[in-house]
Amino acid sequence: MQRILIIDDDEGVCYSLARLLADDDRRVTAVQTPESGLEALRGEDPDVVLLDVRIGKEDGLEILQKIRKERPLQLVVIMTAHGTFETTIEAMKRGAFDYLLKPFDSEKLKDIVDKALSTARLNKKVSTDLDDPPRDRGTGMPEEDRIIGRSQPMQNVYKMIGQVAPREVPVLIRGESGSGKEMVARAIWQHSGRSRRQFLAVNCAALPETLLESELFGHERGAFTGAEQRRLGKFEQANGGTLYLDEVGDMSLATQAKILRVLQTGAFERVGGQETIQVDVRLLAATHQNLEELISRGEFREDLYYRLRVVEIVIPPLRQRKDDIPDLVRYLIARHRQSLGSEVNGISAKAMDALKAHDWPGNVRELENVIRRALVLTNGPTIANESLEFAPGGGRAAAGADAGGQDLEALVEKLLASGRENLIEELERLMIGRALEKMKGNQLRTAKLLGITRNTLRSRIEKFGLKQKINVL
Repeated sequence: MQRILIIDDDEGVCYSLARLLADDDRRVTAVQTPESGLEALRGEDPDVVLLDVRIGKEDGLEILQKIRKERPLQLVVIMTAHGTFETTIEAMKRGAFDYLLKPFDSEKLKDIVDKALSTARLNKKVSTDLDDPPRDRGTGMPEEDRIIGRSQPMQNVYKMIGQVAPREVPVLIRGESGSGKEMVARAIWQHSGRSRRQFLAVNCAALPETLLESELFGHERGAFTGAEQRRLGKFEQANGGTLYLDEVGDMSLATQAKILRVLQTGAFERVGGQETIQVDVRLLAATHQNLEELISRGEFREDLYYRLRVVEIVIPPLRQRKDDIPDLVRYLIARHRQSLGSEVNGISAKAMDALKAHDWPGNVRELENVIRRALVLTNGPTIANESLEFAPGGGRAAAGADAGGQDLEALVEKLLASGRENLIEELERLMIGRALEKMKGNQLRTAKLLGITRNTLRSRIEKFGLKQKINVL
C-alpha cells in the first residue's frame, strides 16, 4: 500500500486531491496544519508528501526544510498558487521533488505523483547516503535581477537553477540574444554557496582577442604597448566567487585553450608574466550560438565544450512563452515609470493583444525597449496600441519579411539562370563586403549582423581580401 500525505490549510483542496489520488493501492491522509503534518509524517511514514507553500501564516518552505532534516529521503512536491521564480528556486534548492501550480491540471498532478511514488520505491530498494540539505541563504535579489514568468518553460528553468545552484559545477546557459542569460547566471550565483563573494561578468564578443586575454588573465607591466602597470584579470578578481563568460563562442582558439587549463587545474599566467597563479572560481558560461556547429568547423574546442557543459540550461525565447507577457509588462511598467516620469499604471486590451501577436526576435530586451518607449509617449494612465512601435522582424513586420523573402528568391533564380560559376563564394564575398561597409568596418557588429562568429569573419576577410574595409581604430 502506497501512502500519500497532503498538508494544505484549504480543506476543499485536501478533499479534491484525496478523491483524485486515492484508490485501492493508495492511502491518502490530508491535514491542515504544519504541526499535524509533521505528526502524520512520523506516524504514517508516507511515500510522498504534497505540501502547500503557504499554510496560514506559516512558510511551507520552512516546513519543507524541517521535513528534509528529519527525513532526508522524503519526497516532497510543493504546491502553490503563486509561482514566483524565487519560490521555485528555493523549493528545488531545499530538496523538493517537483513543483505544482494551482489550479492543478489533473493529468499533470497524477503524472508527477506517479513519478514520485516510483522514485520512492527505488529509494526503499537502494539505501543511499545523502548530503545535508543546503542551508537557507535567503531569497532576496536585487529588483533588476528578477526573472519574470509563470509559464511551464520558465518553471522548468527555475527548477534547474534551484537544483544546480548549490553544486560546484560549471553551467552552460543557452538562449537567444535578449532572453535573459545573465539574469539566470546571477540567479545561480545568488542561490549558491558563493553568494557572499564576487560575481563578475565578461562579454567575450565585445573585446578584441588581445584585450580579452588581458581582461580575463591580467597582464604584467610592459607586456604590450600601453601596459604601464600590472593589471589583475577577472579570474584573479573573482577568486573565491563566480565568473560569468557571455558569448563564449566568440573566443579565439588560443583563449579557449587558456580557459580550459583554468578549468582543469585552476592555474594560469598573466599576459607577459612567468608566475603561475592559482584561483578558485566557479565558471558560468553563455552563448546564443550553435557550439556543436562551431566544433564541426574547428572554431570551438570540443574538450572545452564538455568542460563547460556539465549542466546545460536552455532559456526559451519569448515567442515560446507568450503567456508570460502580461506579467512582464506589469513588471516593466512598474520598474520604469518612475524614472521616466510617467503616470502609466496599465495597458489597454488592444495593446496587450498586439504585444502577444508580435514574434519578439529581440526577446525580453526588445519588449523592455517597446515598453519604455510607450511610457515616454503615453499621456495618461493607460498605454494604448498607438504608443507601441515594433522593430522589423516579427509580428507587424511579417508582411514585410515575406516580401523580402520573395525578393531574395527572385535574385537567386536570376543568378542561377546566369550560367556563372562559384556563386556561393561570389555571394559570400559581396555580402561580407557590403556588411563591413554598412557597419563602417566594425568587425563585431558585422559578425552579429551576418550571424557568424568573429573568428569566421576574420577568416573570410583574409580569404576574400577585404582588409581595406576594416576599421582599425
